[in-house]
Amino acid sequence: MTTHDNANNAPHTLVLGAGELGMAILRHLAPRQKAAGRALAVLVTPGSIDAPTARQRQDHATLRALDVALVPFDLAQRSEEELVSLLRPFDTVINCTGFVAGPGTQLRLTRAVLAAGVRRHIPWQFGVDYDIVGKGSGQPVFDEQFDVRGMLRGQDRTEWIIISTGMFTSFLFEKTAGIVDLDAGIVRGLGSWATQVTVTTPDDIGRCTAAILFEMPRIANQVVYLASDTVSYGQLADIVGQVTERAVERTLLTREALQAGLAAQPDDAKARYRLAFARGDGLAWSKQNTYNAQRGIPTSDIRTWLTQLSRRADNQPSGIHDE
Repeated sequence: MTTHDNANNAPHTLVLGAGELGMAILRHLAPRQKAAGRALAVLVTPGSIDAPTARQRQDHATLRALDVALVPFDLAQRSEEELVSLLRPFDTVINCTGFVAGPGTQLRLTRAVLAAGVRRHIPWQFGVDYDIVGKGSGQPVFDEQFDVRGMLRGQDRTEWIIISTGMFTSFLFEKTAGIVDLDAGIVRGLGSWATQVTVTTPDDIGRCTAAILFEMPRIANQVVYLASDTVSYGQLADIVGQVTERAVERTLLTREALQAGLAAQPDDAKARYRLAFARGDGLAWSKQNTYNAQRGIPTSDIRTWLTQLSRRADNQPSGIHDE
């Protein structure tokens, strides 16, 4: 099944993107959709079907086993009118594209969803609280996300659900992010050691998103908060030291230092993220007040996630770590 031939059974849902988050949502959503007699499809790049990588072949096999139809469409090359036509038959659209298609993508997708008359939409807002961050944060993608919220709130034809998750847990531990360097045993605090950050794993987002879509009474036109964990950078350093059982070098990057670093390298996207995540407000919220905590949905906190990561690394043969 490589086209949306099973999407003829209304109501039907389309997930945009089969990356890390898209796959997580599809894995948790597919059984619920099937049990409810609802079709599920995912938008993928034509190249992933015509000349798939080994990972894409594996993911597509997983999706077919879940009875998820594959919809080939090139978001970068096709017109907005073609996108509207593609979206029009779908009842619900969940956007998991991220920012890979470049600036303006989220506004373009939101315009298309609204023009297509989609009944229900979850936009790519799986991040910080853009209402609090507002515009002018120094992170252009944050400005775009704020504008997306304005577009959705400025109409009453399409229901929307914004799911705020904080950053992906894995982002904390990407060496290029400049926050935690596990190899070197370094944890960098952004702004201050007391600055807090909320993180959620893609699998937790997928589990909660599926539950949110099937929540009764129906959730509509509101922001829903998730959190696998909320910690300060000081607590993060403690956790890294305890899990890795090694001394951790702590380096504090003040807002002034981060601003100077960005001024020296204005095109460094990760430098912009570090400055944004030093601000605190809008980037963290209490886990006890989140949807997952209130519904008793289990999530993987940073300690658990890092422990599992360490065990996987210990069980891999030499050389695998560099892939």
